Amino acid sequence: MTTPTWDPGQYLRHAGHRARPFADLLARVPALPGTRPRIADLGCGPGNVTATLAERWPTAHITGYDNSPEMLDTAHTRHEGPTPGGGRLDFAHVDARTWTPEEPYDLIVSNAAFQWVPGHLERFADWIGALAPGGTFAFQVPANTDARQHVLLRELAADPRWRDRLAGVPRPTDSVHTPAAYLDRLARLGCAADVWETTYLHVLDGEDPVLDWMKGTGLRPVLTALADDPEARDAFLAAYRDLLRAAYPREPYGTVLPFCRLFAVAVKEA
Repeated sequence: MTTPTWDPGQYLRHAGHRARPFADLLARVPALPGTRPRIADLGCGPGNVTATLAERWPTAHITGYDNSPEMLDTAHTRHEGPTPGGGRLDFAHVDARTWTPEEPYDLIVSNAAFQWVPGHLERFADWIGALAPGGTFAFQVPANTDARQHVLLRELAADPRWRDRLAGVPRPTDSVHTPAAYLDRLARLGCAADVWETTYLHVLDGEDPVLDWMKGTGLRPVLTALADDPEARDAFLAAYRDLLRAAYPREPYGTVLPFCRLFAVAVKEA
């Protein structure tokens, strides 16, 4: 899988739909053990949902971590600094594949990032080990590699026109594990774990909105791989656009994009 170059502006075009699962995840997070909680947001992106953590925990010191310079530039500019409740919000560059916390955290949270982190299941022990007693590890990931937009993307990338450039570039089908696999790992690490799935029916506006959505996320590895060949990139996008138009027809009220997400909230023994 190609490491993608991110475009914060494109990602934020669907910010409302993308933020809702994070709000649903936080609704299941219990009270944190610290009076001035220490919180990490792993894979914070442009920081827009990281900033909402200060609404729930106004005195917290919150750090958003990401490995994208483009995303971090936006997060620093728009969100970094003191929070109204007396806490602080800052951001730092880390790679989740190797990040090991250097201090205890009351909450480690992640929103739609682990699908980009090969081997993330093996990192859970280090992250949970860094939680304060009674702390929480919570995350959500897309659970939709079998959805039409991803199936069509993989099939098109494997077409003879593209396979030499794009073999193995789209996100693989095993980038997210089953709910049972996450539950088992979290429970064996000594946590009380709650794992569930929700399918959202996003009603999208505009012309070719599913393509526009994918340009912010699932298409990023392909766009990165073809960045040096604008003609090939545009031809690929035109072909993918036509496939998506057929798969997701526009209705009078908009275009419906079903989207399954997997959630986990794991509380460490106090």
